[in-house]
Amino acid sequence: MAITVARLKELLAFEEASLTLLESQHEVRDGYILERLRFQLSDSTEVRGFLTRPSAGFITRGPAIVYAHAHGARWDIGASELVDGRPALLNAPGPVLAREGYVMLCIDMPTFGERAGVTEDEAAKAALWHGKTLFGQMVSEQAAALTWLASRPEVDPKRIGVTGLSMGATLAYFLAAVDPRVKANAHLCCYADFAALVRTGAHNHHGHYLTVPGLLKETSIGEIAGLVAPRAQLICIGWDDPLTPPEAVDIAFAETEAVYLKAEALGALVFLPEAGVGHKETPAMRRAVLGFFKGYL
Repeated sequence: MAITVARLKELLAFEEASLTLLESQHEVRDGYILERLRFQLSDSTEVRGFLTRPSAGFITRGPAIVYAHAHGARWDIGASELVDGRPALLNAPGPVLAREGYVMLCIDMPTFGERAGVTEDEAAKAALWHGKTLFGQMVSEQAAALTWLASRPEVDPKRIGVTGLSMGATLAYFLAAVDPRVKANAHLCCYADFAALVRTGAHNHHGHYLTVPGLLKETSIGEIAGLVAPRAQLICIGWDDPLTPPEAVDIAFAETEAVYLKAEALGALVFLPEAGVGHKETPAMRRAVLGFFKGYL
């Protein structure tokens, strides 16, 4: 029997979280507005965030995107990736998508950005010892970010997507799997069958944040991504990326595709593999993401 959303949440030790805005500073930039945000989580933790939005005033509510930042062993970057970019990206995605008409929100994940005072190893161990998971905490905080973003006056809550690269990609499709409010999700460079990665040792390219006890006993990445069906999903990978080896991608995609086929929604599943490409965003991926969100949001 396929895994349910409720059971996936149990495996992740997903707990509802909320974000309360403490401070907001606005800055007009070239063709968009940047907001530097400070939130408080429901457990009193303060969290930094960045929001980019179109500079033109809104007449009707428009589309928005939760942006999940990457890992890349750069715990110092975190949410600033939205406005400053990182080496694996073509450029900073926030300004680009804001100029295209989207409101974009990114928050620091635990152990990243201003939350890097606690290491990933420390946070992962502490979570596991308490019967929780660091990844489940991350997914729950992304859901809280979605809730806050949906409350913005310029945002249409029925037109919200999620995107990210690497760790951000994994967060994107897990969030879409457990949260039906995500209308469309586009993820880059981190989609592969975990069991196949373990067989080859490639799983060690992932950080400890992704340790979820018992996950592979009950489900797979292809099945989890399939929970998104029949909603729109864009999968971008490079065939030379050590995190997405061909064998592992083929297994995952066959499972996800089967779910979309059963849901009669194959047209909403878009797959973009690129030969000779490693763990990075390409111009073709960027074009695909922009076209995908334009079509579905």
